[in-house]
Amino acid sequence: MTASPSDPSVDLVTLGQRLRHLRRTRGMTLDQLSDAVGRAPSQLSLIENGKREPKLSVLQAIAGALGVPMQDLLRPEAPSRRAGLEIELAHFQQNPAYQALGLPVVRAGRRLPADALESLIGMHRELNRVLTEQTATPEVARRANAQLRADMRRRDNYYAEIEQAAARVLQSVRHTTGPLSQRGILDIAAQIGFTLHYVNDLPSSTRSVTDLKNRRIYLPQVASGKGHDPRAVVLQTLGHFVLGHNDPADYGDFLRQRVEVNYFAAALLMPEKFAVDFLAEAKTDRALAIDDFRDAFGVSYETAAHRFTNLATHHLGIPVHFARVHESGIVYKAYENDNVRFPSDVTGAIEGQPVCRKWASRTVFEADDPYSSFYQFTDTTAGTYWCTVHVEATSSGLFSVTVGTPYEHSRWFRGGDVTGRTVSHCPDPDCCRRPPAQLVDRWSGNAWPSARVHSHLLAALPPGTFPGVDNRDVYDFLERRAL
Repeated sequence: MTASPSDPSVDLVTLGQRLRHLRRTRGMTLDQLSDAVGRAPSQLSLIENGKREPKLSVLQAIAGALGVPMQDLLRPEAPSRRAGLEIELAHFQQNPAYQALGLPVVRAGRRLPADALESLIGMHRELNRVLTEQTATPEVARRANAQLRADMRRRDNYYAEIEQAAARVLQSVRHTTGPLSQRGILDIAAQIGFTLHYVNDLPSSTRSVTDLKNRRIYLPQVASGKGHDPRAVVLQTLGHFVLGHNDPADYGDFLRQRVEVNYFAAALLMPEKFAVDFLAEAKTDRALAIDDFRDAFGVSYETAAHRFTNLATHHLGIPVHFARVHESGIVYKAYENDNVRFPSDVTGAIEGQPVCRKWASRTVFEADDPYSSFYQFTDTTAGTYWCTVHVEATSSGLFSVTVGTPYEHSRWFRGGDVTGRTVSHCPDPDCCRRPPAQLVDRWSGNAWPSARVHSHLLAALPPGTFPGVDNRDVYDFLERRAL
């Protein structure tokens, strides 16, 4: 894959710095380069300062005049440490938080002393850290998640641009059908310009670390044991570069990027064309089943359930909801575009809220065999829904993974003729929250429970550009590996 100046992954400030660095190392002035490419020096100056996006023809002419491949101009790393600091300063000054202060922009040219540049960078980093710590609260995270879920609902959880990006990647490695192999993943990494390295000393706060300088992706030798498909971890990391992600500006941006790379990985593991063909045939047979979808592509049940929500509405016309619920009844993840009413707090957040005891996500734990296929109809205040549920055991306890749809669409699914049915009146407290009157009479005033406080609900989110990641550990790790 060859980047172009219009590619969103190409940073114009870095492009300008690389152009200036290559021009100066060849002893050329702007006027000389201008004569060589037939462009005014003022136009070239704007490009070098990251203020103008060059046309492809201009970039090709510049590369020819400098005697370098065009790809050298488009590389994402800074050409020198000084240039890297100047790029960082330019990005800091483009930040809305800095611009809101009304302070002048400092041009980091050759006349700016190195110590002054270092000082400015240090102050900007500290300003960023303080702003991040002030905003990274659980309430901010819940609001950001609610906004992201609203965007997913608006799209029917279908991201056409990511589907297209994944299709181009698969085409580039000539992957035509079947589960994506390790060989295919290595080919994809090579196409994007990375090599994969499996190590046993990855920082504990990370699932992978990418060395942009040497184009290496470091991954754990052994799977984490937390249910992560090792193939997905690699593909999610590569997704950041294919999708042109920059350092996340805030927690909402971090969440958005995480959703996009998860989607990208799933679109590679379960390519749209083959997945839709498989699902359409199953719908014709009235035998849609997440289990079959999982087995056809060799992924986890949760990955298959997520992927089904990507494709079901857009391609099959089936509105759906998804939920991952702990055995305690607490929602960990959820999505809906079928008007099911998940419990939510005042910020609109679903995560951390208790699900009705009558919903399939919870009744499954009371089943004689909760690990077998489980189906249920539930009459709710928003209508009747059919659900299929899978239970998985983790180190944090049992979780149910639910895919549901309104009653009229249940006919397309295996298990759509189930007779099991419950009635939910939530959020009415009399549904399942309020104890029966006889128990209230017997125990009111005679019970003193000691509440288990989930400290993560009270604590601020981990600060940093990548929340929870210890940069000192990451830099120490990269330094060890670079030796």
